[in-house]
Amino acid sequence: MPPRALKPVGVALVDKPAGPSSFALVAALRRQTGARTGHAGTLDPFATGMLVLLSGAATRLAPCFVGLDKRYVTDVDLTRTTSTGDPEGDPLESHPAPASGELDELLARLRGEIELPIPAASAVKIGGERAYRLARQGIVVEMPLRRSKVHALDVIAYTGDSVRLSLHVGSGTYVRAIAVALGGHCTTLRRTAVGPFTVEEAGPPDAAALLPAADALSRLPADALGRVPESVRAGVLALAGPVGGEAA
Repeated sequence: MPPRALKPVGVALVDKPAGPSSFALVAALRRQTGARTGHAGTLDPFATGMLVLLSGAATRLAPCFVGLDKRYVTDVDLTRTTSTGDPEGDPLESHPAPASGELDELLARLRGEIELPIPAASAVKIGGERAYRLARQGIVVEMPLRRSKVHALDVIAYTGDSVRLSLHVGSGTYVRAIAVALGGHCTTLRRTAVGPFTVEEAGPPDAAALLPAADALSRLPADALGRVPESVRAGVLALAGPVGGEAA
């Protein structure tokens, strides 16, 4: 089968483990299926949870999935910042954690429509170069602000030095930026849902079934479907045929 084949067509819901990059899992699915493969949003190597991967002609549907809301659970060390906002960065500043009341005030400012700097260790291009590559070279640049939507930001547990948060955010929101705004860094990060797709229905990278494209599209809201012309969606479904395939 050619390496960029249009079949099998489907959507793989993968529960990413900590360690491998999202692109490594995209490549692994491509090797399994022999088809072109894409993603609907990556996770950092240290993060775990829901990855939505697109196989074959379903890659043409990527805009339908990329803009979906996300849900996360994260642990934030409130006593130290790092160069990346996560445990993989260099330690920067250590300080006392905010008291409970101060933390509540900080969290209140981070709900709704917010603007925060994009993390330096991100894939955003600065002057034509990926920001994370500049950061690895020790080049300090002023990162642009990104407007994000935080629908919900709730405390699950608070120990004094750290806090576990649940988040429901719009597409493009950097959880690491929220941790930095709290004066800390993420020590864990798990994506629990992408739009209507939850991590409970996801499989491990080496055994994730392909959800038929028709089934995946049927679960999306009208505004998400509208990001891809109906003629393109119909063409993908025609290539998919009546039955989905398996990723493994």
